[in-house]
Amino acid sequence: MTTQQFLGAIGLGLVLGGPLAMAQQAPFGGEDDVNYAASLWSALQEANLVGEGRTMSAPYTGQHPHGAILDTIDGEVTVDGTSGPVIIKRNYGGEGVSKQAVWNEPDAYLGAVTVMFQREGYDPENNDWFWVKYLPSGELDTNPKGVPLAGRVAKGMDQGCIACHTAAPGGDLVYGHDRFQ
Repeated sequence: MTTQQFLGAIGLGLVLGGPLAMAQQAPFGGEDDVNYAASLWSALQEANLVGEGRTMSAPYTGQHPHGAILDTIDGEVTVDGTSGPVIIKRNYGGEGVSKQAVWNEPDAYLGAVTVMFQREGYDPENNDWFWVKYLPSGELDTNPKGVPLAGRVAKGMDQGCIACHTAAPGGDLVYGHDRFQ
């Protein structure tokens, strides 16, 4: 084997074992999920649910894995011509975080934005929820293996969005209320 063939094989191995390959194996994080998550973020911005000037709800004490302090708001948005209910949970943390600190200076403590958007026909086994975790900038967060957290996040796995939310009362995968059936 020549040096060039060896380096090519290493490069191929890195590509095949990298985030793209892992996303293709996982039920989430693929190209379609990433593109849809970008469209969803745009719809959320247009509705003033994320980004600068966003509508806030009263901060409350959170829990793992979301954040020490949370702010949750829901509504309806239209993404790529399809309307559906959406739940936005803003996850706050950091030194000095408190409900009052978040209320006064939310951007200083915002760590992530987790979203559930109900897409008719998307995933009937899980109430058609599309799951996504954004960084405050709107960029997708990733799991430790580099796979984007968008789509059927952790479907069939022991931990993750769907695994945790299957324990929500009411069978709708929603904690806190049962407005979205």
